[in-house]
Amino acid sequence: MTSPGLTPVLAEPAGTDPGPGGAPARRGPLPVAVLRGLAGLAGLVAVLEVLPHTGLVSADYLPPASETVRTLGTLLAEPAFWTALGDTLTGWGLGLAVAVVAGVAAGVVIGSVPVLRAVTASTIEFLRPIPSVALIPVAVLLYGTDLRSKLLLVVYASFWQVIVQVLAGMQDVDPVAEDTARSYLLGTWGRVRHVLWPTALPYVMTGVRLAATVALILTITAELVIGAPGLGHEIAVAQVSGAVPEVYALVLVTGLLGVAVNLAARAVERRALHWHQSVRTEVTA
Repeated sequence: MTSPGLTPVLAEPAGTDPGPGGAPARRGPLPVAVLRGLAGLAGLVAVLEVLPHTGLVSADYLPPASETVRTLGTLLAEPAFWTALGDTLTGWGLGLAVAVVAGVAAGVVIGSVPVLRAVTASTIEFLRPIPSVALIPVAVLLYGTDLRSKLLLVVYASFWQVIVQVLAGMQDVDPVAEDTARSYLLGTWGRVRHVLWPTALPYVMTGVRLAATVALILTITAELVIGAPGLGHEIAVAQVSGAVPEVYALVLVTGLLGVAVNLAARAVERRALHWHQSVRTEVTA
């Protein structure tokens, strides 16, 4: 285990000589993996553009990619679209924040007390596999179609992603570090702060990244099924009204939103774990 205060000095890999002032030299062309990814995306767009014109798929059910992009441009000019996007992001953000705070707090408390962990293990393993969509009738009965019903599903699904990772991190503490903490007579808070938390933090960030994706999925699902305001509700309305290009344009927006959430979560993870071996290896690779 590497702690934030003990970061070893790494030699600069070949081809990354520092520039003026000690700053890393600017990298060359885009990595091959990025170029391949862009090529694959371009190929997919080309297939979606050509396929409706071949007659294999009716354009009534799969409009060309160019038509979907034009429809998306039209949606971007409508205030209703931005209102729906704001509703989706609000439900996602609030639900994720509640789940992360509750999951980390519960995980640290349970993981710090072996007896408490043993007592709650069976309960956690029973509740964790329950699909969040099974709670949709309960959410509707309790809160109808407002924001609270969406939050119930999002928090329930995301909470387990976080607490399971936190408990795994708390269990992965190096016994030598534990013995050292005891020899220095660290109290409960000191043990959590200096031993348990640095070990659990990589697991916590993994849980947050997974929870961010799950929260978005449940947010869209709640809007689709329950009718809560947001992008999912707009997709359902477009489907019922037969606006097929608008359906695909909104689905494209949700896909781009998922990519943005994943990239943001990874950026936060890299920043929070800048001292960790996995991140330093990734940066210097």
